[in-house]
Order: sequence, then structure tokens, then C-alpha cells
Amino acid sequence: MPSGGNMAGLMAGFGHYTHAVVRGIPASLAKEALRSSQADVDLEQARREHEVYVDVLRERLGLEVVELPADESMPDCVFVEDAAVVCGDTALISRPGAECRRGETVLMKETLKKLGLNIVEMTDENATLDGGDVLFTGREFFVGLSKRTNQRGAEILADAFKDYAVSTVPVSDWLHLKSFCSMGGPGLIIIGSSEPAQKALKIMQQMSDHRYDKLTVPDDLAANTIYMNLPDKGQVLLHMTAEEHPESIKVFEKLKDYTLIPVSNSEKVKVDGALTCCSVLINKKASI
Repeated sequence: MPSGGNMAGLMAGFGHYTHAVVRGIPASLAKEALRSSQADVDLEQARREHEVYVDVLRERLGLEVVELPADESMPDCVFVEDAAVVCGDTALISRPGAECRRGETVLMKETLKKLGLNIVEMTDENATLDGGDVLFTGREFFVGLSKRTNQRGAEILADAFKDYAVSTVPVSDWLHLKSFCSMGGPGLIIIGSSEPAQKALKIMQQMSDHRYDKLTVPDDLAANTIYMNLPDKGQVLLHMTAEEHPESIKVFEKLKDYTLIPVSNSEKVKVDGALTCCSVLINKKASI
């Protein structure tokens, strides 16, 4: 059992994944994907970056990767995280806040069903929820109330995952809650240094019965990382590269006993995509 008292004991399974669902990049991403900036996307470069990302999950980390085909009618479909929230053996199929993205959930639902997960669907027409607004800490959920996720969406999530407390956090300056934070391990929140990010962290700390450690990085976008704790690999953190965020990467180097894996995300970030956006991670218990 890892050291660090009760939390480590409770959280021993945190970050353990066996499967990842990813999806290809359609050509339509470059011109038609939703975005808050007007930067030009280099489609080939975006595809190369995504290939490396998928390769890291499959080859380097040994996950079983389920690769879904791109759909030209869905320019944002590579950002699979928004279509579902998976915790344990339950998958909540979301209702994305952008109406043009709702079709993305159809293939996601079929795929997660095939993987043997219990499917809960968000059918309430008043509810919206993007997976990018959902931070699961291993003990509880924080849900960002943003342009894409509303209170009703958060209530349905709370209903789907009754074992866990769910608290909501207002998100105004960024697209999603995870645009400026992510989990960096059991009990460790990685957070950007901007005022909105720090304010959101304060709210999370006030709402929680647990004490989380924080790791603050200078760049909000660099705070979106993927943490895993894999049986034969130990603690792993996928993060953006030193070319993209040199100062933030120096902070990650303080994490002792971690395998740090830089993954470039320079193109997808132009259409508001972060590292967590591009996979749905699942811990599937072995079938008996």
C-alpha cells in the first residue's frame, strides 16, 4: 500500500486504467470545429500529434485502445471526453452543451456498451454536460458550470454516481473546468496560476471535506494533464511539451517517482482541445 495514511489506502486504485477510447480527426476539424481563437489549424500536424498521443496510450502504457473512426459531419468528434463520463463500471452518456456536438454521443454509447459498462443516458432536454467540465478526484466529483454544462447536468451526474459527493464550480473565463486543472495523483490537483483558476480551486477546497494538495503551474493550459497509476509502470503523467510551456514543465519535474511523458498538443489547443479531451479512460475489471 502506498504511504501517506488513509487517503493512499482508499485511493490505491486511483489512476488505474485498462482501456482508452479515442477517435480520429476529421478534415472538417481545421475549418469547422468550435473554437475561441481564430488561429489556423495545421490538419496534418494535428493528426501527427494525435497519432503520437494514441501511440503513447497503446504502446508505451499498454492500454487496450479502442479507436473510433472520424466523422466528417462532426468536426469536434476527436474530443471524446465530452461525450461520456466513466467511473467504475458506469458510463454516463452526456448531453453536450453545443447542440452541433450531440451526435457524437451515439457511437460513444454503442462503444461503451460493447465494453460491458452500465449505460446511463442524459435525456433531460434541460440538461447539458460536457465531460471536460467533470473532474473526478477518486473521492468526489467537481463539475464546472460553464457555457457548456448547467446545474441540471450536474444533478443528473450526481444521480448516476450516487456513491460520490458532487460539487459545482462556476467557470466563466475558460471553456471547461479542466481547461485549467486536472488531477496529478491521489489527492493532488494541478492548477493554473491565473486568477480565475485559483478562484475555482478555492471554491473546490471550500466545498470538499478532503484536503487536496495543489501543484500550481504558470500556464493554465499546461495544468490539463493525464495521470495514471499502472501496475507495471507506476505513476505516470502525460503533459504538454517544454516547447509549448517551458516554465510549467519545470514544475512537473519536481514530481518525484513519476514517469513524465511530454505529448505535443499545439494544434488541437487552437480548437480548445486539451490532453484529457482526446480519450475516455476506463478501468475494466477482468471478466471472470
